[in-house]
Amino acid sequence: MKYLLALLSICMIVSCQTETKEKVVESPEELTLLVGTYTARESEGIYMYKFNPETGDSKLVSVTKGLNNPSFLALSPNKKNVYAVSEIEGGSVISLALGDTTLTELNLASSGGVHPCHITVDKSGKWALVGNYSSGSLAVLPILADGSVGEPVQEIKHKGKGPDKDRQKGPHVHSVNVSPDNLNVFVPDLGIDKVMAYKLDQETGVLTEGKSMSVSAGSGPRHLTFHPNGKYAYVIQEMTGAVTAFNYTEEGLETIEEVSTLPEDFDGKNSSADIHISPDGKFLYASNRFVDTIAIFSIDQQTGKLTEVSHHSALGQMPRNFAISPSGKFILVANQETDNIVIFDRDEVTGKISPTGKEIKVSMPVCLLFVD
Repeated sequence: MKYLLALLSICMIVSCQTETKEKVVESPEELTLLVGTYTARESEGIYMYKFNPETGDSKLVSVTKGLNNPSFLALSPNKKNVYAVSEIEGGSVISLALGDTTLTELNLASSGGVHPCHITVDKSGKWALVGNYSSGSLAVLPILADGSVGEPVQEIKHKGKGPDKDRQKGPHVHSVNVSPDNLNVFVPDLGIDKVMAYKLDQETGVLTEGKSMSVSAGSGPRHLTFHPNGKYAYVIQEMTGAVTAFNYTEEGLETIEEVSTLPEDFDGKNSSADIHISPDGKFLYASNRFVDTIAIFSIDQQTGKLTEVSHHSALGQMPRNFAISPSGKFILVANQETDNIVIFDRDEVTGKISPTGKEIKVSMPVCLLFVD
């Protein structure tokens, strides 16, 4: 009897250990990765992938077809809807319902200008704000209860020009950015070398001009990102390759410094594009086209100042937008002219990136958007 009881005890222990091991071995939950594109070549619209946040593997699950140049994308705060610009002369904003494996078009409305190139949604989820490059204007669109968009409640046209007679004959709005506290909207305008500032009325969506900031003449401000701590903002200058760092308060922006994203001995053609900060707030990344590199800087947490870390090949041509995975483990770089999205490992200690050998093939990728 004692022998049988001992044997049963051993079996129960082994059974429990096996059950425990089975519970530990779990696959990480896949992320949704959306890719906005230009449809001038082989692209058919917006591409949806499932992305493994541990391995960097990806698989295509659907394509939302029939959209004309759905270049830039934005996600609603409740993660139920996606908004895309249709970057054409008769510009529009497309609203889509986000499912697990598909996007379903709801409606479209006017972007209030020509060639919309950027869109964002305010923190309340009530307003979509869109920037129109060719007309140098921005518009505010209401987001309705079903997630669709209404016609603009406000359209603002910038005025002025810059010193570059070819690129800066007039205003060119390149992005629209809502502050972390949802009080201010900052609009880098490539054509007039200014970051225009507006106060946002969260109830009506109306913008009133605030304290706008000039940057270096001929620099062409393009995209802006906020530090996770909400204290600093950074703007990438398309034409000079510089980054301007700002302090941020409710009153607006105050310049800290300007640094170049190009090597000290650089002499050639460049067109800077995108800018992002790692989730831990320690490193800033910027993409440079023609040079085809990603520049990396460390961020002083006390001052917001930048120190150059390194430069890395984008492993493709014309790195436009790029995205950092929510955990900070990977950086995905969209190379517009070589039709590939290259997946890099990111060292969380040094900030440096290295190729994983993995990539996603898609025609003319412009915008990468993770949904976690």
